[in-house]
Amino acid sequence: MAASGTAPPPEMSRRLTFLLALAAGAAIANLYWAQPLLSFIAGDLRAATATAGWLVTATQTGYAVGVLLLVPLGDVLDRRRFVPVLLVASAAALLLCALSPSFGVLLLALTVLGVTTISGQVLTPLAGDLAGDAHRGRIVGVVGSGTLSGILASRTISGFVAGAAGWRTTFALAAVVAVLLAVLLYRAIPPLAPRTRLPYPQLIASVGAVVLRERAARWTLVLAATGFAAFSLFWTALTFLLSGPPFRYPVAVIGMFGLAGLAGVLSGLRGGRLHDRGWSLPATGVAWTLALGAFVVAAFAGRSVALLIIAIIMIDVALQTQALLNRARLFALSHEARSRLNTALATGNFVGAAIGSAAATTLWSAGGWTAVTITGMGLCCFALAVWALGRRGPLAIRLAE
Repeated sequence: MAASGTAPPPEMSRRLTFLLALAAGAAIANLYWAQPLLSFIAGDLRAATATAGWLVTATQTGYAVGVLLLVPLGDVLDRRRFVPVLLVASAAALLLCALSPSFGVLLLALTVLGVTTISGQVLTPLAGDLAGDAHRGRIVGVVGSGTLSGILASRTISGFVAGAAGWRTTFALAAVVAVLLAVLLYRAIPPLAPRTRLPYPQLIASVGAVVLRERAARWTLVLAATGFAAFSLFWTALTFLLSGPPFRYPVAVIGMFGLAGLAGVLSGLRGGRLHDRGWSLPATGVAWTLALGAFVVAAFAGRSVALLIIAIIMIDVALQTQALLNRARLFALSHEARSRLNTALATGNFVGAAIGSAAATTLWSAGGWTAVTITGMGLCCFALAVWALGRRGPLAIRLAE
């Protein structure tokens, strides 16, 4: 590892940083190709549109399984081989999606795709390992921003390709991209010895052990899950708001609001530098204060597109920045367990997002946009309380030896 104040090791060039970010974005995009195409797919495979919603559920469920069972292997396997194998496996699943003759086969293929498309969760800890201590936040921020870009771009690309050449072409092209990235990453990732050697059952069990051992990890995971709950709460309810009165926007227009989330990508590119300069905890407090302000603005935006866009930008910058800082702090805790810490982080984020989505549906029925924004304010206040209590003790980290 590079010493503080020195340049990053030569392995982590700008070219490799960009390639890792691109591959992480392409991997996470596989989870979202089908979302805007459900009606197209349902019509082609003669399934009900409501039934087609299970395609998204299957992909997300497979992803959760992959995170839990495969991501920890990044601590014990040669990632120069492991990542390309994952990409080739996801390419095979994507090809099966493109060739699926029935809804049942597509459901199975998307489940397998979810399990195998976790390479982004392996690449982020890899970036943390290759980067020097003085530059880790910046490098992890760039790769994390690639992931967010993949989420934002996937829906637009999927709709465009499907409109021009059919939904199957979307999956076929994604398979080609996955194979190409597998080749490029195999050539570009330098040899890196595994950080630890454990039998697989012990490796999986040690995910919880690592979290229990590190108090800062537990507190950070609470902040991270709260952030994803707030993010999911906002974006799920926003769809309800924009599709109903007074806006009544069609799906295509609603999707355009996601472009405001590009502000979150830019904040991720810059936010990592705050960690590198030792400002991680103060910046986290500022980010949560900005998120609280975003929900306050959103509360008054029920009939104003301009205020909604301002709220979207504020909440994306705030929550993406704190998410990046959470990950950078976790990676500073342990060299040998970064993939397992990332497994715990991704699992907590997934649970938080699921709770946020479910809460949005319930709150919308109970009290509409007002109930959603008040709950969002409550989540931000809770996170600020955790931050205030932990910033001088439990959230403070010791650098890994």
